[in-house]
Amino acid sequence: MLKYWLRRTGVIVILSILGGIAPVCGLGGQPPKVVSAQAGTYYVALTGSDSSGNGSLASPWRTIDHALENVPDGSTILVRPGRYDGRVRLDEVFASGVTVRSEVPYQAQLRHTDTVVTCFYGKGITLEGFDIAHSGTGALVIQIQDLIGSPGGSDTVSRIVLRNNVLHDSYNNDILKINNGASNITVEGNLFYNQTGSDEHIDINSVTDVVVQDNVFFNDFEGSGRTNPNNTGSFIVIKDSNGNDDSNLGSRDISVRRNIFFNWQGSTGSYFVLVGEDGTANYEAQGVLVENNLMLGNAANVMRAAFGVKGSRDVTFRNNTVVGDLPALAFAMRLNVEDENQPVTDVYFYNNIWSDPTGSMGAENVDRPNDFSDTPPAEVDVFTLDNNLYWNGGEAVPLDAAEEINYDDDSNRLMADPQLPGQSGLVLPRWLPANNQFAGGYSNIRAVFTAFVYRFGFPAYGSPVVDAADPAHAPNEDILGRSRASAPDLGALEQQPLGNEKVYLPCILK
Repeated sequence: MLKYWLRRTGVIVILSILGGIAPVCGLGGQPPKVVSAQAGTYYVALTGSDSSGNGSLASPWRTIDHALENVPDGSTILVRPGRYDGRVRLDEVFASGVTVRSEVPYQAQLRHTDTVVTCFYGKGITLEGFDIAHSGTGALVIQIQDLIGSPGGSDTVSRIVLRNNVLHDSYNNDILKINNGASNITVEGNLFYNQTGSDEHIDINSVTDVVVQDNVFFNDFEGSGRTNPNNTGSFIVIKDSNGNDDSNLGSRDISVRRNIFFNWQGSTGSYFVLVGEDGTANYEAQGVLVENNLMLGNAANVMRAAFGVKGSRDVTFRNNTVVGDLPALAFAMRLNVEDENQPVTDVYFYNNIWSDPTGSMGAENVDRPNDFSDTPPAEVDVFTLDNNLYWNGGEAVPLDAAEEINYDDDSNRLMADPQLPGQSGLVLPRWLPANNQFAGGYSNIRAVFTAFVYRFGFPAYGSPVVDAADPAHAPNEDILGRSRASAPDLGALEQQPLGNEKVYLPCILK
């Protein structure tokens, strides 16, 4: 605790290696690292020792915390296979950056009865390749929260990357919370499943510059031996719960791109992605980009809508593919206010695919048997709906004059079958440590991701989505990170010539 008190007060005392005590004063930061070793590769193992080890392969350290306190900037920490119980604290500061990596992907397990990983002071740290979950009834699985930046300050938790981890099974809250002024956070290439109660896979709350990309989101409570009460919250929420109590008023500059969402097991009031939630008077989020995502309606559980916005502004939803029975109270979107929220404004929808091949789009809404959107006119201000595809299995796309947004507001709409694959045979790709693979036979998260994109998001050759997007509002790349053509396609995946796609078929067929 003394170390944390010294950091927060800005008074740092360094014991000089030459002898004596030298006081160093700062303003809310940490001192430069004083180490004699050079950047390189260091090891943590269950057989290691923090007191007698030196971080070498022959004499590893025992904990990640100790390794972070002792490695030079620019180093890599390899964590050998095994189960590591107890909290991991990512609380050191590195200018160039340090990577903490499971030596064998997903074979180093991080477990704790409470929050497993915290980052309250750190900068320049990447956590990569771990299997991270609760081992009891604790709170969050991972929390990244600024505790050093004062309101309006810039000295915040930042440059933190979570990459290629299996993040799962919270028993008392979100899987990942990024909150209270943190900035410049990247969440990429991870696989998420099974939060608890009304909480989320990711709660992005009063932060700036957060990128969530290339991840896989689903739930599989039964696969974890848990009961599914159908009461969990959205997979991702972007909001501000605490007003100006920290350095931010509203979350800003948030990107949710190139992700896959499927197998809804949550409440009928929640979403795959929701912007705003807590009914505050300020805009809960501004500058939000949601693009190139694949949203699959493969489950039987009813959700509120695929996408929602409450009391927020400057939100763009483009080149996403929403396909399947879903089912939902409103198939595409809900835009509304809660409590003290201001009306939703400056929301833009471009180049998306909304396709329900069953012809039951929004049929779960008992008040209005079919529903494309829930958008009360008094609660929605400025919006644009342009150049999207709408398909309801050959049935009429729902139209409701009581809603502010209807498909016929899109003067460049395309009413056609996108010719996307069905979703039968979908195997939930949970991590199977005993088999050293993901269910379905995948060896790593990227293999899961690529296979799902091609198996469930690839339009047939000759589909009307090809070359049909508005290039002025299309991303430069698609869900796989490949460059889009000068005449881009609608939806998340840019279809390329048949010969170029064949190289991916082994990922599907395994």
